[in-house]
Amino acid sequence: MASQRSEVVKEFPFFKVYKDGHLEFRWPPVEKIPPSDDPDTGVRSKDVVISLDPPVSARIFLPRISDPARKLPLLLYIHGGGFSIESAFSPSYHNFVSTVAAEAGAVAVSVEYGLFPARPIPACYEDSWVALRWVAGHAGGDGAEPWLNEHADFGRVFIGGDSAGGNISHTLATRVGTIGLPQGVKVVGIILAHPYFGGTDDDQMWLFMCPTNGGLSDPRLKPAKEDLARLGCEKVLVFVAEKDHLMEIGIGYYEGLKKSGWSGSVELVKNVGEDHCFHLRNPETEKAAELKDKFVSFIKHG
Repeated sequence: MASQRSEVVKEFPFFKVYKDGHLEFRWPPVEKIPPSDDPDTGVRSKDVVISLDPPVSARIFLPRISDPARKLPLLLYIHGGGFSIESAFSPSYHNFVSTVAAEAGAVAVSVEYGLFPARPIPACYEDSWVALRWVAGHAGGDGAEPWLNEHADFGRVFIGGDSAGGNISHTLATRVGTIGLPQGVKVVGIILAHPYFGGTDDDQMWLFMCPTNGGLSDPRLKPAKEDLARLGCEKVLVFVAEKDHLMEIGIGYYEGLKKSGWSGSVELVKNVGEDHCFHLRNPETEKAAELKDKFVSFIKHG
């Protein structure tokens, strides 16, 4: 038994799998911080429970309100982390989404979805869809969350995410285009920062985390042309980073979307000299500020 516990049978970028089935992650559990009111930006945040079954929660950010009668665009943010680590409540995501909410003048809902191994894929997709449907349920002004009822403009909804969160954001837009959302809710655009899709060695990790996968042609891994053609939004912004091993994958998504027959507009931004999700690790740099400013502009002018 001791040999089984020490023998590695699979090794992935985020974790090792041992013969007895236990996993060893390459990073310690992520730090989580509580919601807070930022005196500098005026952004307030609080945590809400969206669903008990499945267990989904979120952190909501409300920017400083100068005109209570003016409705604000709404951002649904999906964090990255290889479907297995990170949190909407970690310092890097709290700070990034709070900054975007402040500068875009947007209400933001940052989703805390289920992670592998406690909740294997497709929990991340299902939980994020539950979150989007919950948000959309406030369009009539009688939902469970006052900040959404009172301040969100459901005709200006955006979905954004990085890495795995970019992948999930795409699947949400596909569902919107296929299933739809309640009347009065319009997803204007999606923002994919250094998104993960199939085509690299990482695919084997995704397949392992998703026991019900459809192989390398699974549309969540490799978006099908017909899914791209029916994205339920008007515009897409894709960021790729020059030193990221996913750069060509992101460019391929951009090119595939242009050729799919989808009627919206798509823009590609290349972060020259930068690596995967650099803006979250080093938010004070000039290029991180440029990415954030582009992200904000996409929402403000949507």
